[in-house]
Amino acid sequence: MIHIAICDDEPDFIRHLTELIRQYTLETSQDIKTTVYYDGLELIEKYDPSTDLIFLDIQMRLVDGLHAAERIRQMSESVGIIFLTTLTQYGLEGYKYQAVNYIIKPLKYVRLKAELDKFIAKRRIEDSPSVVVSNDSGKYKIMLKSLRYVETFNRNLLFHTEQENIICYKTMKEIAQNLQAHGFSRCHNAYLVNLSYVKNVKKLEIALITGETLPISQPRRKEFMEELTEYWGDRL
Repeated sequence: MIHIAICDDEPDFIRHLTELIRQYTLETSQDIKTTVYYDGLELIEKYDPSTDLIFLDIQMRLVDGLHAAERIRQMSESVGIIFLTTLTQYGLEGYKYQAVNYIIKPLKYVRLKAELDKFIAKRRIEDSPSVVVSNDSGKYKIMLKSLRYVETFNRNLLFHTEQENIICYKTMKEIAQNLQAHGFSRCHNAYLVNLSYVKNVKKLEIALITGETLPISQPRRKEFMEELTEYWGDRL
């Protein structure tokens, strides 16, 4: 579910935006909860930490949107903020508070849909587990669902992803500790495998769904098979 807050001191606009969000939910089947606030002070005092995105008017009577955003940022670094304004200069100032964007009123459905589509797509990416690795070429964000296995390679590590192979200078022990909770298992001193890619195991060999094979060391076989059995069992 996505929790959206609307903070604006114009009841007519709130009704308009609420209806546009309702239209979006009907068209996309997104599960969206909407909470309304009629001033920046009310938003601050009643702020719900489960909020994912705030449509925040800048010009309000008691506490304006910029001051409200400053306080909200002290409570949450991750909530998305889209400023609403009739004056472009205010919108630009709003980027100090890591705004997702700003919208010049009046708001039309095509613009709302574009903003929500973009926000939801970004949220899906950020919610997917990933690991960041570095080498002489730069930094790489690797989505764990695309990482088949990791192997030792010339005293470094080689990450085998669906897109490419990436060198990493961390130790196997360090990477294994970080990825174990995400469905990875150490089958060999030189290999760490993503259990979601395992097709079958025969004696001391793992067959992956990609057609690749990896070795299992005898000392690690018992623990690996227990982890694989538990992983498969959770998905039956």
